[in-house]
Amino acid sequence: MDPHLRDLRYFVAVAEELSFTKAATERLFISQPALSRQIRRLETSMRATLFERDRRTVRLTTAGEVLLAQARPLLAQWDEARRAVAEAATTRDTTLRVGFQTRIGRGLIPGVTARMAELLPGWKLAFRQVPWGDAGVGLDGSDVDVAIAWLPLPDTGRLSWRVVATEERWVALPANHRLAGRHAVTLTDLADEAFIALPAAAGPARRFWLAADERQTAPRIATEAETAEETFEAVASGLGVALLAAGNAEIYRRDDVVCRPVAGLSAGELAVAWRTNDDRQAIRVFVDACFRCLCEPSRP
Repeated sequence: MDPHLRDLRYFVAVAEELSFTKAATERLFISQPALSRQIRRLETSMRATLFERDRRTVRLTTAGEVLLAQARPLLAQWDEARRAVAEAATTRDTTLRVGFQTRIGRGLIPGVTARMAELLPGWKLAFRQVPWGDAGVGLDGSDVDVAIAWLPLPDTGRLSWRVVATEERWVALPANHRLAGRHAVTLTDLADEAFIALPAAAGPARRFWLAADERQTAPRIATEAETAEETFEAVASGLGVALLAAGNAEIYRRDDVVCRPVAGLSAGELAVAWRTNDDRQAIRVFVDACFRCLCEPSRP
């Protein structure tokens, strides 16, 4: 059987003190007979005599010197590993990982960060971009703790959410598109357009951002995009058009894409989502901070 790290610590203590009694009482706080038994077991396990003993002295054997040279860095590495793991655990315990699929903007993050600092000092926010193909915005796994997400999300009961903003749906068009000069368009105007779609794995969000339930004919799909950045690149390249939230039209502003309101479409809802069974205080504070930031009127 391999020796335990405890046995190596006992061995190093004796080797450095060259006294079983001193190592036992001053460093290890165990009885001297118990320490002697542990060292004998270690020697049996190693199949080597590690100490030469008589009534007055203790000396390392050649085998003991070799083991000491190996044991010190081994124990140091283990201590460093324990410190690193403890630090990582502490950091994780005070870090809220926030998933998102489109840029958050809207002044939300500064407001929420300030609120978190006020109510949960020492906590930090870490942000993770999640591809469109992850319908749960990272919450179905362990990637994130909360998410800023556009509804609809899969209604499985595993996720809960609170709406924090409602925005019109607009359309992103190539800058040279025939409709780019309009102040607004209708879904009928877009009926024959090819659309940039979310992947099928996006679930109900794919249908919503194609307005599939509000058009007379099925949408024509030009290509799929995994991220918002891919969507805008596809639009700019002339591959198709894409629906987006009004606020994102400003956040993703670029010269080669024009965004216009789509009259008559139902609005999009931005929500903060979390796992239904996660009742940590940090989750509640974050959700409340998002709501306060976007939904409550600012005080003079």
